[in-house]
Amino acid sequence: MYGEYYICCMEKKVIRTEGAPAPIGPYNQAIQYGDMLYVSGQIAIDPETNELVQNSIQDETHMVMKNLKAVLAEAGMGFSNIIKSSIFIMDMGQFVEINEVYAQYFDENPPARETVQVAGLPKGVNVEISVIAGK
Repeated sequence: MYGEYYICCMEKKVIRTEGAPAPIGPYNQAIQYGDMLYVSGQIAIDPETNELVQNSIQDETHMVMKNLKAVLAEAGMGFSNIIKSSIFIMDMGQFVEINEVYAQYFDENPPARETVQVAGLPKGVNVEISVIAGK
């Protein structure tokens, strides 16, 4: 009974930060629901310049991770709070380079994850990452 009451009375909270790029469509950077945070897919837009970072797949992946970090921080969380991540890439041939950068952001116990090659991503980027985190 108590669990049912708790679930029915939690509120959805929109998370927004200027430390990550503004959404490019009808969605929010993240939604917090209770202790859970659902972060929308981040791409390599530099929030300071609003320009894409695509010098290399490593630079692009670092920018994505920095954007994720900013959204997580706005919700009072960090990479250690990530439970699940989803990585969408244009070319599975870049998996090793993306994975090497991604791994730098997790000290130990990385989250569950899937990596999927897709036919296209917003603004022609090479990588997009979304995460689910919890307190």
